[in-house]
Amino acid sequence: MKILGMIMAGGEGSRLHPLTAERAKPAVPFGGKYRLIDIVLSNFINSRIYALYVLTQFKSQSLTEHLQEGWRFSSILPDHFILPVPAQKRTGESWYRGTADAIYQNINLVQDRDYDLVAIFGADHIYRMDIQQKVQYHTEKQADVTISAIPVPVDQAHQFGVIQVDKAGQVIGFQEKPKNPTPIPDRPNLAYVSMGNYLFNAKFLTEVLFSDADKAESSHDFGKDILPSVYGNHAVYAYDFATNRVPDITEEEIGYWRDVGTIGSYWEANMDLRNVKPIFNLYNRKWPIKTNSFGLPPAKFVFNVEGRRGQAVNSLVSEGSIISGGIVQDSVLGRSVMVEGSAAVINSILMDRVHIGPDCKINMAIIDKDVYVPPGTVIGYDPAEDEKRFHVDKESNIIVIPKGYKFPSSK
Repeated sequence: MKILGMIMAGGEGSRLHPLTAERAKPAVPFGGKYRLIDIVLSNFINSRIYALYVLTQFKSQSLTEHLQEGWRFSSILPDHFILPVPAQKRTGESWYRGTADAIYQNINLVQDRDYDLVAIFGADHIYRMDIQQKVQYHTEKQADVTISAIPVPVDQAHQFGVIQVDKAGQVIGFQEKPKNPTPIPDRPNLAYVSMGNYLFNAKFLTEVLFSDADKAESSHDFGKDILPSVYGNHAVYAYDFATNRVPDITEEEIGYWRDVGTIGSYWEANMDLRNVKPIFNLYNRKWPIKTNSFGLPPAKFVFNVEGRRGQAVNSLVSEGSIISGGIVQDSVLGRSVMVEGSAAVINSILMDRVHIGPDCKINMAIIDKDVYVPPGTVIGYDPAEDEKRFHVDKESNIIVIPKGYKFPSSK
C-alpha cells in the first residue's frame, strides 16, 4: 500500500510570538536540540512511511534549511523523500485559505503518483504515534477518512472540538467547544477530541477537495468544512490514539499529546522532559526523535576560577554547553549555552548560544537564540520590573526574550 504524508507546516504561530517573530511555528526549537517539526517527521520515518511533502508558507527559511541539512534521503530511492513545498498559488491568486485549501493547491502531488492513502498531519504537536496502526484500523473499517482522536474527561472536553461516534467508532457528529459534550458510547466519563490529523483514501480526498474548492461559503478547512460535510454520507471513523503503542513506551506516555500553540503550553511541554522519569521520554531508542547533527563536543560541567562547581539538576543540557560554576535546575538548555559562576537558572528554557553572565538569576523564562545576559541580571523575580523590560506572556506570566535581543548594557 502506497502512503503519502503531507505535513502542514505553514502555521504563522502568532500565539507563540515572539518565538515566531523570525521563524515558522514548526521551526521553533524544542527539547534543547530539536525543532517542533522533528516530532512528526520522526513519527513518519519510524512508521516506515518515507514519501513526505512539507507544506510551508510563513517565514519558512530556517525550516527549509533544517529539512535540507538534516532530513535528506538518497536520490537512488524515488519513493523516499522529504521535500519542502512552498505556497505557489497554483490554483489562483490567493495564498492558502485554510488547511484543506493548502492540500488542494498542491493536489498535483497526490495525483502525480498512484498513492492509495494520504496522511495529513500538523507539524507542531508533541506525541509518539505508530501511524501504521492507524492505517490498519482505517483499512479494517473500510473507511474513507479516519480522524485521530484523544479521549479526554467529559468535564474538560468543552475546551475542544468534540467528535461524536457510534459504538463502532463511526463519526456521527461534531461539536465545537460544546457546553455539554457527548461522551464516547459505553465510556460516559470520556469524550473524543480531534488531534487534527487525518488519513484519507487518495481518490476520495481528491473528490472532496475539488467539490469544496468552488464553495464561496466555505472556509476551506478540514475541521470546519470538509469533515462535517462528509461524515453523514461516507465512512468517517475516529481512531482512538490511546490504543496506539510504540515500542518501549512507558505507561505515563500512553496517550500523551500536547498542542504547543501558546507560550504556556510550549513551556509545559518542555518541562515534561526534565524529570528522572519524563512524561515524554526522549531516550526511547526504539522510537527515536531524529534531528540535525552539528558535530559539537559533549556538554561540560566545571569549576570556575572561584572554585564554584557547575551543576545541573532535573535538567536537559545539550551538546556544546558549558556550566561553569553556575547552577541549572528544572530547565532545558540548547546547544552551546554558557552559564557562568554564581548564576542560577531555574524553570527556564535557554536556546542555542545563550550566554548567562556571572551572578544572574533567571526564573520562569524562555530565552531565544544568541542572547547575552549581562552579569547580575535578574529575570523572573520582580513582575513589575519584568513587565517594563521584557515580553511577558499574559496567560502564563512566562518571560520571553526574543532571538538576538540586546540588553542595554550589552555591546
